[in-house]
Amino acid sequence: MDYKAIIDKYYPEDNELKHILLIHSRKVADKALAIVDKHPKLGADRQFVEEASMLHDLGIFRCDADGIKCYGDKPYICHGTIGADIMREEGFPRHALVCERHTGAGLTLKQIEEQKLPVPHRELVPVSIEEQIICYADKFFSKTNLENEKSVERALASLEKFGEEGVNRFKEWIAKFE
Repeated sequence: MDYKAIIDKYYPEDNELKHILLIHSRKVADKALAIVDKHPKLGADRQFVEEASMLHDLGIFRCDADGIKCYGDKPYICHGTIGADIMREEGFPRHALVCERHTGAGLTLKQIEEQKLPVPHRELVPVSIEEQIICYADKFFSKTNLENEKSVERALASLEKFGEEGVNRFKEWIAKFE
């Protein structure tokens, strides 16, 4: 799979949004790959982790998020499921799962229903070790502050809006990946 070709297909212009996507995704990929290398016993597929990390936010261009130069018509929380639809159309269903399951620390059906989130009503929680690693790594990097990696404390704080379940899942990942 050529993740760069897929990014270029959906982000053909060399603009600020593409720059944000590439910088953010590379930082997530590098952190995720460091986890894979640090924990070979987890048996994560290194190549897949890099590809899926680079593509996990593919759907942002269809969302409305002025701060990161996204001028689409969908709420930002939909970017994962939008990216998943694209990846399925491209013939990569495994990569699609990473896209749709990386929001917060994953979203449960209960959270989706209680918060009336505009995403499919099903479990959207990372399952595979690769999905978990990428979701975890993603929480350390913002698309509005590309230069700095968040501390564990700041990453945890950013998950509070999604509920206690996600915070607890992230804490389990800290124990597993650090």
